Amino acid sequence: MGIFDFLSGEFIDVIHWTDDTRDTMVWRFEREGHAIKYGAKLTVREGQAAVFVHEGQLADTFMPGLYMLETNNLPILTTLQHWDHGFRSPFKSEVYFISTRRFTDLKWGTKNPVILRDPEFGPTRVRAFGTYTVKVSDPGRFLVEIVGTDGEFTMDEISFQIRNIIVQEFSRVIATAGIPVLDMAANTKDLGRILAEAISGTISAYGLELPELYIENISLPPAVEKALDERTSRGVVGSLDEHLRYKAAESLSEGGAAGAAMGTGLGAGMGMQMGGMMMGGQGPWGARPAAPAAPPPPPVEHIWHVAKDGQTSGPFSKAELGQMAAKGDLARDSWVWTQGQDGWERAEDTELAQLFTVAPPPPPGPE
Repeated sequence: MGIFDFLSGEFIDVIHWTDDTRDTMVWRFEREGHAIKYGAKLTVREGQAAVFVHEGQLADTFMPGLYMLETNNLPILTTLQHWDHGFRSPFKSEVYFISTRRFTDLKWGTKNPVILRDPEFGPTRVRAFGTYTVKVSDPGRFLVEIVGTDGEFTMDEISFQIRNIIVQEFSRVIATAGIPVLDMAANTKDLGRILAEAISGTISAYGLELPELYIENISLPPAVEKALDERTSRGVVGSLDEHLRYKAAESLSEGGAAGAAMGTGLGAGMGMQMGGMMMGGQGPWGARPAAPAAPPPPPVEHIWHVAKDGQTSGPFSKAELGQMAAKGDLARDSWVWTQGQDGWERAEDTELAQLFTVAPPPPPGPE
């Protein structure tokens, strides 16, 4: 290597980074000896930040713009080096370019079901998945807390940790939200906002933020979904008798040979039934016995209330009122009421009058 090649590698004029990937978060500007020429140009593009590290210590952070690396642009680094204002020698420092753009379409999901207490289904397990975006909000903190000395740091190296944080907070939020499972689909936007706010405190400690977080789906276990589908199907079907008749007709029309055989058997049965009807109920086994008539419904027993001295008591059955009448606690002029009456009536004006007509026969005369 010639002397001019050595000098061109040792003294840098332009420092910049053109990102040709979609997942690189941090890239270290590599140069032998990390020597940077005093007065060099630093280009930081939109969506980037440049962090200078001097002797393992964070020195300066540059946001988008074009900079001349001089003492007036490197106040912290100048203080660390104890330079005079007229210092012109090259200095050695590591330069890390950090992407501050949004990293989009990142996936998250619950590895295991989350158990919650649903007001309708009781203890229930749910799964969820969605997407999120992440962005570096504090380049210096992110470099110190996460990247360290990694020369090329990608999104894959931090996405697993972020997914774990999201799932942990989702389990807590969904279990304490009190939203029924059937209503969660209508509240995914609010749940996503609450989840993002719960995560922001932990993520900010890494120098990151989550501008967007979406819950795409919240699902039940397959067995519960099957039972729910059956329940929905029963509601759609309506009358079970009509549904069975429809399915029988459908099987006859689409069943092929089996449907034809079933149709033959069904036709024979219907023919025998029609023949019996034409013969006045006479079948091959004689007259069909008439079905016994159903008994009438039992009489409804009234429940009574009694009013006395402005106070009501009850409810009492008719048998209890009979005992009260025998003891003298209920008289003919006592006010009573039962469901169906327009208002309070005297006991003797209701069906309770029979309680006062029962009297023993006259005693037998002397023999």
